[in-house]
Amino acid sequence: MSDFTENLRPCQPDGASTLMLERSQSSLPVEELANYLLNQDGFLDRQKIILPVLEKEALLSKTGQQNLSRPDRFKLGLARAKLLRRLADQHGWSNEDYRIAQYLVDEMSPFALQMDMFLTTVRQQASDEQQKQWMPLIDSWKIIGAYAQTELGHGSNVRGLELQAKWDPRTKEFILHSPTLTASKWWNGSLGRTANYAIVVAQLLLPKRSPASQSQETEYISYGPHPFMVQVRDLETHQPLQGIVIGDIGPKYGYMSMDNGYMLFDNFRVPHSTLLARYASVDPDTGAYAKPKEPAVVYGSLTATRARIVSHARLVLARAITVAVRYSVIRRQFPDRDSSGGPELQILDYPTVQIRILPLVATTFALHYAGAAMQQVYDSARENIEQRQDFSDLAHMHSMSSGLKSLCTTLAADGIEVCRRALGGHGFGGGSGLVQLNNDYLSKPTVEGDNWMITQQVALHAIKKMAAAVKSINKSGGDKTEIRYREYLREKQVSSGGQRYYDVLTSDSAIAEAFERRAISLSILVSAFHEALQRDTTECKISPVTSVILRDLYRLFAFYTMDNEAYEFLNTEAVSQEQLQALPDKIQTLMERIRPHAVSIVDAWMIPDYLLDSALGRYDGRVYEDLFHRAHRLNPLNRITFNVNYQDEEITKGTGDNGLSILAKL
Repeated sequence: MSDFTENLRPCQPDGASTLMLERSQSSLPVEELANYLLNQDGFLDRQKIILPVLEKEALLSKTGQQNLSRPDRFKLGLARAKLLRRLADQHGWSNEDYRIAQYLVDEMSPFALQMDMFLTTVRQQASDEQQKQWMPLIDSWKIIGAYAQTELGHGSNVRGLELQAKWDPRTKEFILHSPTLTASKWWNGSLGRTANYAIVVAQLLLPKRSPASQSQETEYISYGPHPFMVQVRDLETHQPLQGIVIGDIGPKYGYMSMDNGYMLFDNFRVPHSTLLARYASVDPDTGAYAKPKEPAVVYGSLTATRARIVSHARLVLARAITVAVRYSVIRRQFPDRDSSGGPELQILDYPTVQIRILPLVATTFALHYAGAAMQQVYDSARENIEQRQDFSDLAHMHSMSSGLKSLCTTLAADGIEVCRRALGGHGFGGGSGLVQLNNDYLSKPTVEGDNWMITQQVALHAIKKMAAAVKSINKSGGDKTEIRYREYLREKQVSSGGQRYYDVLTSDSAIAEAFERRAISLSILVSAFHEALQRDTTECKISPVTSVILRDLYRLFAFYTMDNEAYEFLNTEAVSQEQLQALPDKIQTLMERIRPHAVSIVDAWMIPDYLLDSALGRYDGRVYEDLFHRAHRLNPLNRITFNVNYQDEEITKGTGDNGLSILAKL
């Protein structure tokens, strides 16, 4: 039977011609902006090489994957993860190349923790001797690792972890034991079904004194959480070792291809060498404890992960905003009341849609510069620690990573949902390309430190800095935060109702200064954005046309944020009420200037259709053709004939299946 729908086309103007016109009307040099944003470390060059390799692999095709059950999606995820490792060997990919491949496949790999927290922890926490033992096995993938810290009853409060690691001086072993159900490790990625080794974080318990006899009970003192390298499964059978209960925790909002796990120990013995001993150690002969110079250094793996999350937030939001911008210029709703006979209006031309989407376009750039600033601070601090045993930057790095992780993931997660809603009804469908992105990214505001909790750590750091500034108000020097706090205190001293507000409407520098007064983590986004534009414009890294558009994006992000936080800026005497009242008009003007370049701006993030997997956001604009193709030709549900007679228990015609038989297959 012929399918007459194959000859149908969308009404005109269609998506392809609309996007072509949008791009032709913008003066933004897309290639230049793309290279400026993403190719300083060769990211785009490597993406161009890796993408065709992935697109040729049938196993990596994304067609139909949304229709799989969770067990099948995990099996597919593991198959893909193994294929990526084989491709890496075949093509000689570096670790960074492999990460780009994972990014493009866009699936939380069951091997994800191997390359992140497992590897990072061994590099940062293991002694030189331990690294010689473990790194060759990790680099060759002869062992597959996870990071087991969070427990059923404890997450952000790492000091409250219940798993015990008791030192036995007679056998020179540690005894890992879960004394309660809530001591079960929980949420640990790659642990449920994949990993055969894990970094296990447990309370280090050392004997208070040697027992006088075998019958006398030993008293123990806790020295806090410490990391141990533990084999958890047999390398041949892949079964849990005796004394360990381990498995997958079950369905989640997202991460269908990731086996987040649980694990309990029953007096499980591990050798002395399993305690990662670069900074803290236990003497095997005396049982004496050598503490680290800086206790917080044992949490370095979390800081590394938070820094990566901050850097990745821009790319996640860029995907959502790319879909939103492209579709909102293609989608048309209602005719212009002032014209007759013309096409319906593009929805991005409605101010009520612009105010939801265009500030998020600007936010992606704020996240970009914040991520770069975070990575620079992290790299500098790690270099000082590893090469000079200098821990002076540790507190600042930890505070910055906590604050930015909380702020950036909140902006990205909320931004994805704003984009989805701005897409209207089609945003709810699988063709939006946002279903997996939205579900997977929902984890980020809570993993690696719940955002509400870690912002308290930032607040405590800020309080300490302010207390120090109060004591040294007339001194000079110190870091940028201390200097800013002293300036604020001195201005408060001399002010008598005549506070000097920052002139944010006419000065980009004043915008950054106002944000610095407002809040530490939020100011980093604006300050990093402003400083980068100042530097890169001066050094001619960007053309005048690009510079003008980026400055408009800078102001839009700052003014939109300032308008939403107006009370805070007024309360901290950073911006006058008169200028705050002028912000809505400024925001509207900026959106009008940015609107003609919106498609070109999102194009500059160079997100390939393979990664977007979105009918609404595809580069060529063939939105409605793709939506219908996915529903009419790719949906497996449409290939099944159902029995709808309620008196007959059969569900699908001719199979005899009923509801119970379907459940039994689980």
